[in-house]
Amino acid sequence: MKDETLGSGPVLRLFQVHTKPGCGAELIRKFARTSADVVAGQPGNQGYFFGHGVGADENYVVFTSVWRDLDAVKARFGDTWRDSFLPAGYEELIEDCSVRHIDVGTGWFVNIANDA
Repeated sequence: MKDETLGSGPVLRLFQVHTKPGCGAELIRKFARTSADVVAGQPGNQGYFFGHGVGADENYVVFTSVWRDLDAVKARFGDTWRDSFLPAGYEELIEDCSVRHIDVGTGWFVNIANDA
């Protein structure tokens, strides 16, 4: 996204974290309490989800928010939209983190129905 030109969206804002050992579960709890409040109800936000890696990747966690388009991301996060937004208390749980923006306007299918 060097030129920041995208399709019509939606755009995923993917916050990726490698936690300090044993801190993954606490960060997931913080996602539910604080990260959700950062995006929920914001203009252009269409939802969010978060989770953690399995097995050897248990210290890898993600928080993904879904936005109508890149303009909505920029409106919420301002000039620092390319940077990770860390609410208070996150720093002590994180070894490193990054944020990426993914245009999924050309391919999007989700079926989360419960199979009986």
